Amino acid sequence: MSARIGAGPLRRLVVLRHAKSAWPDGVADHERPLAPRGRRDAPVAGRRLAEADCLPDLALCSTAARARGTWELASAEWGTPPPVRHDPRLYAADVPELLEVVREVSSEVETLLLVGHNPGLEELVLELAGDGLDGTLDEVRTKFPTSAIAVLAWHGTTWRALAPGMALLTDVIVARGKKK
Repeated sequence: MSARIGAGPLRRLVVLRHAKSAWPDGVADHERPLAPRGRRDAPVAGRRLAEADCLPDLALCSTAARARGTWELASAEWGTPPPVRHDPRLYAADVPELLEVVREVSSEVETLLLVGHNPGLEELVLELAGDGLDGTLDEVRTKFPTSAIAVLAWHGTTWRALAPGMALLTDVIVARGKKK
């Protein structure tokens, strides 16, 4: 199956799985912070997005502490971060819930960043990608680890038109920082 060619401007959905989180005793899952590795990896994710010319017009971010921390560290690497909306529906969301949030985005947004959690994000990428470049689909099927970025491209007049199999998975990046 291959991605369908649609009408309208090129749109990109950039999916960023939150960076590695810590598991402190007595802390609710929603409030888990980033682990030291996550604090190293998240800024690298921001730099890699800039290098790939994938800076978003808008970011949608889960309200979980680890997703918010990932967003804050990644976006701090850009001159002027775009607007961000922290949406509680993105925490522990499945594909239908994620698509609902994405489809609400204004048609003025051409590149959208989604910061959230697995397994929902991985499943969303696989659901939307009708095809992938250079083995990207196999890469996501094998593993979509923390700080992974997937870039989905498609043509459409509105985000509401985004449907399964419609996008092309153009890139998968796994951002890793170095220990000091």
